[in-house]
Amino acid sequence: MAAVPAPVVQIAGLWTVFGKGDKAFSVHQDLDLTVQRGEILALVGGSGTGKTVLLRQILGLMQPTRGSVTALGRPAREMTGEGAASRVGMLFQHGALFSAFNVLDNIAFALNEQGTLPADLVRDAAMVKLQMVGLKPEHATRMPADLSGGMIKRVALARALIMDPPLLLLDEPTAGLDPHGSDEFCALVRELQAELGVTMVMVTHDLDTLFALATRVAVLADKRVITTGTPTEVAHFAHPFVEQFFLGERGRRAMAPPTPLKES
Repeated sequence: MAAVPAPVVQIAGLWTVFGKGDKAFSVHQDLDLTVQRGEILALVGGSGTGKTVLLRQILGLMQPTRGSVTALGRPAREMTGEGAASRVGMLFQHGALFSAFNVLDNIAFALNEQGTLPADLVRDAAMVKLQMVGLKPEHATRMPADLSGGMIKRVALARALIMDPPLLLLDEPTAGLDPHGSDEFCALVRELQAELGVTMVMVTHDLDTLFALATRVAVLADKRVITTGTPTEVAHFAHPFVEQFFLGERGRRAMAPPTPLKES
């Protein structure tokens, strides 16, 4: 019998508590979550349910009050050490590009920080990633202030992938994009995920993005993960947040099949 692959992310018994004494409040209580290799898991939940906090804990930027977070077989707290970028990439909500660096230097940042490769190889690797996300060589010398919102997302994605990490975290990947730009970016992410086989965990509140990308959804409510499943399966889970999120007016529009064109 073939061995079952180990989860890429394993969260067990997680508590996240902010404040102390009488002012302490918990965001997560006994939260469990597993992310399997090769899937695109979407985290959804209402405001204050700690979706982005979970991403930061997987990345090792925050430590849980109690419980464990393991990423790629190691405690997530080790992700902030040397070589972390080669294991986990992060696409921040607004790109978080360095305003003083041009496009190519932004993409190459992690390789330059590592300091183990000659400058010409770093440049070549960054150019490969630049073109992988659909940008042209002439974009390499542009500054972030000269880029459209869609181009900023692509540069940030190239930067997150520069070290070929097996795990990629995405925080609201289509935030700020118009519907056409969002559709194009989702198509790019799907294409790269299929090509690279990278496991992805994303936070999104956008149903179109969720249905376009997620192979599985985890719903955060009541300070824990209340259900997981495909988008369609989760949409039928009986819970007030799920019903409002998936079955409200906006949700029905996202889940509805396209209207057939009328013959002229």
